[in-house]
Amino acid sequence: MKKILGIAFMAATLISGYQANAQTNMDKKMPEDKSKRPSPPATVKETIKSGATITINYSQPAVKGRTIGKDLEPMDGKVWRTGANEATVFETDKNVTIDGQSLPAGKYAFFTIFNNEEVTLIFNKVYNQWGAFKYSQAEDQLRVNTKLKEEKKATERLTFTISKKGKVNLLWGTKNVSFEVK
Repeated sequence: MKKILGIAFMAATLISGYQANAQTNMDKKMPEDKSKRPSPPATVKETIKSGATITINYSQPAVKGRTIGKDLEPMDGKVWRTGANEATVFETDKNVTIDGQSLPAGKYAFFTIFNNEEVTLIFNKVYNQWGAFKYSQAEDQLRVNTKLKEEKKATERLTFTISKKGKVNLLWGTKNVSFEVK
């Protein structure tokens, strides 16, 4: 009987040790390969005419036959992270102006609010956040209103471009939002 109890005790000890080790290994998550996400990461970077280097880090959702504003963000009147996954990050290494309004050098979460034919560009001081779930208007560094243009040709994946002259375009479906950085 003592032998059976001893074997049972040893088995219980081994099993609980194995379970603790398995949990510890699960808690140590391997780094995620973000390129395998449905909305992969993208970066666009340009040194513009003024000498400032502008970098935009974002994730590229795909339209996939859905209707923007109905099945897919941005929804009219709601803050959008202007991408997918983490908030889009707009970075400038020098003080610049956005459509004539001052933006100090730094990193910003880039949000937008679409309202019919107008878009509000938001540069928020809390750049390291997931989506727009904890967005706070009190942390906005700058808000700029610009016009929304509709294109004939659709862009399947959200795409940002920056020209040497400082023109930034956000292309998403048939939507084109552009603004000047100087």
